[in-house]
Amino acid sequence: MLTYIKESLEELRNNVTLPSKAESSNLMVIVAVFSIIFALATWGVDTVFSKLVQLYFSNVLN
Repeated sequence: MLTYIKESLEELRNNVTLPSKAESSNLMVIVAVFSIIFALATWGVDTVFSKLVQLYFSNVLN
């Protein structure tokens, strides 16, 4: 386990590079836009299914 931790830290020091501030900002905008689109799509599907369930049960109960 200790060897794994040492090798992981060594790999972080030698092989991992952080993106620039500009690249990080661009990626943040992409993630935010995708999250908003995904939330709106989820809301839309939920609304449609809710209306379908209400329509189904209003026809079944009447």
